[in-house]
Amino acid sequence: MPADSTEAGRGLVDRFGRRITYARLSVTDRCDLRCVYCMSEQMTFLPRSQLLTLEEMARLGRCFSELGVSKLRVTGGEPLVRPNVLWLFERLGELAGIRDLTLTTNGTLLGRYAKSLKDAGVTRVNISLDTLSPDRFRRITRVGRIERTLAGIDAALRVGFRRIKLNAVVLKNRNHDEVVELVRFAIARGVDISFIEEMPLGVIGEHDRAEAYYSSDAIRRDLAEHFDLVPSIDRTGGPSHYYNIAGEETRVGFISPHGHNFCGDCNRVRVTAQGRLLLCLGQEHSADLRRVLRAHPTDDERARQAILAAMALKPRGHEFDLGAEPVVFRYMNSTGG
Repeated sequence: MPADSTEAGRGLVDRFGRRITYARLSVTDRCDLRCVYCMSEQMTFLPRSQLLTLEEMARLGRCFSELGVSKLRVTGGEPLVRPNVLWLFERLGELAGIRDLTLTTNGTLLGRYAKSLKDAGVTRVNISLDTLSPDRFRRITRVGRIERTLAGIDAALRVGFRRIKLNAVVLKNRNHDEVVELVRFAIARGVDISFIEEMPLGVIGEHDRAEAYYSSDAIRRDLAEHFDLVPSIDRTGGPSHYYNIAGEETRVGFISPHGHNFCGDCNRVRVTAQGRLLLCLGQEHSADLRRVLRAHPTDDERARQAILAAMALKPRGHEFDLGAEPVVFRYMNSTGG
């Protein structure tokens, strides 16, 4: 039954007046890759008993929809390694209030699932691609083969998602010299691309984050030597700030948690695979939705009220400091990409 309380009728608004219309649901912390900026090389993943069930995730999707959320993104880890995850996409795709059902993936399994995802109601897909070099891809992902991700991109194009976007995390002296070629790759396929400054989540030993930092401003300067970038008013509901390329369909986005903090107009919350409602990417403020769901397995109103109450916990924003020890010890795969 839809929410009918006065508070729920107003939707989700935090104490700073920001309206929350976008929720990201992580379905697993597991992944078939081991990207250096996302997790440590030796990971201990959560036991299945600690994860939300797919049915619980579908309940949360319904609750968010009834509270005014219009965009849901399914994330991980790698979402497509979760057994039976297509069932969840089908349930989320049936929600009348959700206008945008999206997926973030590393692309390795899209060759198998792209058509089924499109049929289930997925509107857009973001695919991680940090390099076009097979050797660099192997080093960045530790275990990956670029051929599988490239095949996944081709599969997504074939089935005709409304919009496909590539995501590239840029690290100095790892892949920063490839940004021009990555844009050319995106132009050739008529897809968008976003460049992301590394998020300082979790303690890693593979590289020094301060030394590997390459800013969005530096990337934009590199691209401006080859492309005519025109600021765009287009927004997709996420943190990317887009530029159009004159004469091309491709848009170039920049996600800049360090260089251009995007907290002021934040419209997002995240639910981890364990059912923690994270109110900020770079802070630990959270609410335990799993406890509420399991204490009241047939009462969605309790879950809706828990989500509404959590809005009071949402902080003004994060304060990432590349020169300091991380204040957030969960890795990106545990946060929900």
